[in-house]
Amino acid sequence: MKYLDEYRDPALARRLLGELRRTATRPWRIMEVCGGQTHTLVRQGIDELLPAGIRMIHGPGCPVCVTPLEILDRAMVIAARPGVTLTSFGDMLRVPGTETDLLSLRARGADVRIVYTPMDAVRLAAGHPDREVVLLAVGFETTAPANAMAVLHAARLELANFSVLVSHVLVPPAMTALLNDPGCEVQAFLAAGHVCAVMGWAEYEPIAARYRVPIVVTGFEPLDLLEGILMTVRQLEHGRHEVENQYVRAVRRSGNTDAQDAVRTVFRVTDRAWRGIGTLPGSGLELTEPYTRFDAARRFAAGAPSPAEDPECIAGAVLTGARLPTDCPAYGTRCTPRRPLGAPMVSAEGTCAAFHAAGRTKDMPKGVLQP
Repeated sequence: MKYLDEYRDPALARRLLGELRRTATRPWRIMEVCGGQTHTLVRQGIDELLPAGIRMIHGPGCPVCVTPLEILDRAMVIAARPGVTLTSFGDMLRVPGTETDLLSLRARGADVRIVYTPMDAVRLAAGHPDREVVLLAVGFETTAPANAMAVLHAARLELANFSVLVSHVLVPPAMTALLNDPGCEVQAFLAAGHVCAVMGWAEYEPIAARYRVPIVVTGFEPLDLLEGILMTVRQLEHGRHEVENQYVRAVRRSGNTDAQDAVRTVFRVTDRAWRGIGTLPGSGLELTEPYTRFDAARRFAAGAPSPAEDPECIAGAVLTGARLPTDCPAYGTRCTPRRPLGAPMVSAEGTCAAFHAAGRTKDMPKGVLQP
């Protein structure tokens, strides 16, 4: 059953749940780092089907949600300039900045366009040499290789009108920051399978050893998550703290070395601000010296408004797992997917959006459901 191949088998789901009930003898708190995993857990009700005492803590794994307010505000200042086309993935357009969002800015005449790959932005720049094309490059290690390849391709084409506004963040430093918090309740992690498909899992091994926490690289299907949770609970029950790989069909320890080479060529590690969390040392990427000519932040040095979060939004506490979306006084009333106060209610990977889409309300019972 370990390292399953059939991941849509209801009989296997019942077997995994049964094994979890037989294995867990005490309460355990496990954080899934990935927003995609959060949506599967909540949409399928997996977090409510787990044995009593096993609690899933939803972590800061939504790349849209953790993009700092300063970056969004700067993106909007750049997009408002004449002759500029700002490109982004669709989720970013509705994330609220200090004063507005990119979608509203587009409605007022700014040339803001949705792209499906970073290379779309490069092609747009090549086809419109009269316009400055800016790619809002956000995300975890998963999207960094594609953005790096876009920069490398733009360099080969010698494009003078293409630049990137970089806000890449890295998972391991965020995990370390959470574990260093005196109030941290996390006893184990489910690591994001797509991040590890790029980076492998070797960099998680020192974290597991230093903090004595199991880390299980896990996929995104319901049975992936059930098996990942079972593997984690087995380690916790036996006092082990290792890195294991549930997602064997997609992840190797070494990761994708070609993708890593592209990232190291174009980017270097830097301190990075996380929205709602603050600045974490060594938790982001910035352009290396040979490619700083593609840095939109340098090319467009115009200032942005002083960033100010909505005082009602508790996104930071939600992102770190300290609070649930339903703890927010604005959840489902003043903050909805149509009119969000914070990023976690916007993104397809945001915890607040996941709870809202699943119909979770403030008055739902707090207890754990048993099948």
